[in-house]
Amino acid sequence: MAVSFLVVSVAARFYDPGDATQAQARWVIVCTATAMFLLGFLDDIKPLGARKKLTGQILIALMAWCGGIEIGNFKNPFGGSIYHLSPSIGCTLTVFWLIALPNLINLIDGMDGLAGGIALMLMGLLSYAGLAGSAVFPALCAAGMVGAIIGFLRYNFPPARIFMGDGGAYFLGFLVAELSVVNSHKGTIVAGLLAPLFVLALPIVDVSLAILRRGVKGMPIFHPDRRHIHHKLLGMGYTPRRVVLTLYFMSTIFLVFGVFVFWSEGRWAPVLFGVGCLALIVSARSFSFSREWFSVGRVLGNSMEMRETMHYALTLSRWLEMEGSRSDSVENLWSDFKFLVMKLNFSRVKLSLPDGHKEWQKEETHFPLAEFHHFRQEFGQDNCMALELDMESGSGNGRVFSNLCDITCEAWQKAAARWRAVNQAPVNFKSRVIALGPDRNRKNNRPYVPLPPGQPSGIEQTL
Repeated sequence: MAVSFLVVSVAARFYDPGDATQAQARWVIVCTATAMFLLGFLDDIKPLGARKKLTGQILIALMAWCGGIEIGNFKNPFGGSIYHLSPSIGCTLTVFWLIALPNLINLIDGMDGLAGGIALMLMGLLSYAGLAGSAVFPALCAAGMVGAIIGFLRYNFPPARIFMGDGGAYFLGFLVAELSVVNSHKGTIVAGLLAPLFVLALPIVDVSLAILRRGVKGMPIFHPDRRHIHHKLLGMGYTPRRVVLTLYFMSTIFLVFGVFVFWSEGRWAPVLFGVGCLALIVSARSFSFSREWFSVGRVLGNSMEMRETMHYALTLSRWLEMEGSRSDSVENLWSDFKFLVMKLNFSRVKLSLPDGHKEWQKEETHFPLAEFHHFRQEFGQDNCMALELDMESGSGNGRVFSNLCDITCEAWQKAAARWRAVNQAPVNFKSRVIALGPDRNRKNNRPYVPLPPGQPSGIEQTL
């Protein structure tokens, strides 16, 4: 997609050279969009961390603002009055807009074909807006990206064979943000910026609820969970294809709203906003989401106890992840994991790996299991690894149990991935390494050998 954008940009330059000011703006769009792609691509290769990524995004957005991509004016869609923004306010709004959309596209990229389909709708809207506003370069770029995204979705639609990654999500989101600013009639923020927001209505609601949900629980804002709309639909028995098509249909309705907002130059925005809110409420009720969406008071009432529990679970998960690079065998890592689930008050855990499975159970566990909360998650290549967790119904409510399961599964996944990366060995119960030198954590000094059958791990020997 990034290469297609560069090719289309060069072709648009020859088709419509434009004046010197337009040429500068085009170079800024090309350079900053490419820089945002490279930032996400580097994170795909080796995780950079949230702070470094946010810093890089802010710097790239500031480069775009310095190059003339600016929200400088505000036009009243009803009276026609134009209000000029101060440089500080204009810079703040521009930077916020330019980093909000890439992160929004990235956050909804949790299911094959979802982010690409919404980006396709956005590019189609921007192509129409560019032609209607005589903005040739943005229209050609958006039209070219429509073709590139269609080609991408051919292989990204469930079951996917290629993936967007942070590079693709950041690139598409940033390009949408820049083209929408250019389409907003030289920075006059009305239809050019409001119309894309309507297309993004569903992701905005989903992400806003996720941020509120994580904040109330005391979890990091960008911490992944399985409470997004597409996860709820999957839990209702929808197939991945049906989930994506359902969300496409709902987003298409808001795409029509966005076209009308642009066509009316923002005058219909309040009415369509009300209709959109009503549509979301009706949809939430139809899919049985409303009870969770509007239970903010009850969640806030239990937030302090939940926040303390989640902080404790996250601390244990970080400890287990570090143990992944220190353990000399998967058996030892399993022993550490048993300590984690015991501290989090689970009653039973079963870990399945390619070479077998192991199970731990609390001594005072009472049966039957029908009175237990149960959770199972499969991960790894070809779902060759699985975790099953059980907790007595009286040990915590279902919501706390579900959150603890998410954290616990992620902790094991990260610890196993770190063990595999450090030791260059498969994650099997028989896998272990031998330290040959004083620095036992160096890969070169820790060759992989299978654990002999029946030999206890180091922690078991100590106990």
